[in-house]
Amino acid sequence: MTFTPYVHFQGNCAEAMQFYAELFGGELTLFRYRDMPDAPPNFADSDLVMNSQLVTKTATLYASDFPPGEAGEPQQAFSISHDAPDAAQAKAIFDKLLDGGTAIMPFGPTPLARRSGRPLLAC
Repeated sequence: MTFTPYVHFQGNCAEAMQFYAELFGGELTLFRYRDMPDAPPNFADSDLVMNSQLVTKTATLYASDFPPGEAGEPQQAFSISHDAPDAAQAKAIFDKLLDGGTAIMPFGPTPLARRSGRPLLAC
């Protein structure tokens, strides 16, 4: 059994998922609300993402925007863990994720990992 994170965005899902695809590699699929068969009128011209899927060699991440006309509540907290092959790559990924954000926990050794960090990302 596996569990796959599904992250909800407030209009910037495509941008975020494209960033993650560039950072982690893999195949990204975006399905927009306007692409729904028999889409309701308020969905017909929407660029918002109804469902996206980033599939890498070891993991899958799903995400979407809230539907057109619905503000939705921003996610208050969630964590997605990524294991990097070495500390240098882990630090490079951490720094890219942190760009423009803040760190909940700085990158460095912890009792549970040789190197770990928690950047705070906006969804």
